[in-house]
Amino acid sequence: MPMIDGHDGAPLHIKDMGKGQPVVLIHGWPLTGDMWEYQSLALIEAGYRVITYDRRGFGHSGHPAGGYDYDSFADDLADVLDAADARDAALVGFSMGGGEVVRYLARRGTSRVSKVALVSSVVPYLLRDDSNPEGVDRSVFTGMQEQIRKDRFAFLGAFAQQFYGVGWVTSPVSKELLDWTFALAIMASPKATLDCIDAFAATDFRDDLQALTCPTLVIHGTADKTVPIEPTARTLARLVPHAQLIEYDGEPHGLFATAPERLNADLLAFLNA
Repeated sequence: MPMIDGHDGAPLHIKDMGKGQPVVLIHGWPLTGDMWEYQSLALIEAGYRVITYDRRGFGHSGHPAGGYDYDSFADDLADVLDAADARDAALVGFSMGGGEVVRYLARRGTSRVSKVALVSSVVPYLLRDDSNPEGVDRSVFTGMQEQIRKDRFAFLGAFAQQFYGVGWVTSPVSKELLDWTFALAIMASPKATLDCIDAFAATDFRDDLQALTCPTLVIHGTADKTVPIEPTARTLARLVPHAQLIEYDGEPHGLFATAPERLNADLLAFLNA
């Protein structure tokens, strides 16, 4: 099932691997479903069915001119679950992918979903305003968009280094992995790359959290400079008391690649519980 038609006709590229309980892995900006390489392999080897897909505008999915809002993203996720006939599924959302998860639950409920994991997620609200003083200032996001319009390729190369916490002293990932990240990122349409910044920066998911009634795991790095932990994971843990928060001390945003063995173990422990 490499391609399906979404609710508005936008084609979505899907990978469906393995057998067992389905685990749907939802990627972050500006990557593709292939970012889950380490996790997909571990889950398949542990006996799970792994479903990944490229968000509209990214990877091998269609690149429409619009539809880059979370209601559309959530409906795309519903289309993926329906097409795959995924039941009793665990949803794992990374970064902006966490928004798809909670908006899907708010719009569609938990009839197909048994568990939820949010990794380095933007939920519940990233933008700084009077109700969210720990959030990120809007100028950060407008600056990103200005840089993308000027030279998307230079921006993505620099962004990948912050994403994985690469600095003058620290280099937690290889140059080749940085190159792979860049290759995934440039597959996206420029329109989607720009519009999704508005979506993940300014969408307020606080009203959606009441739909998080199933077991919920939250994982976030304390050194995440892309999606800071305070207005996201820590706030979510306060607003959803049953959520289990695991903080990865010193880990950056892209901990799926900087701490893959730990993340795989925590996900499997949560899924197997």
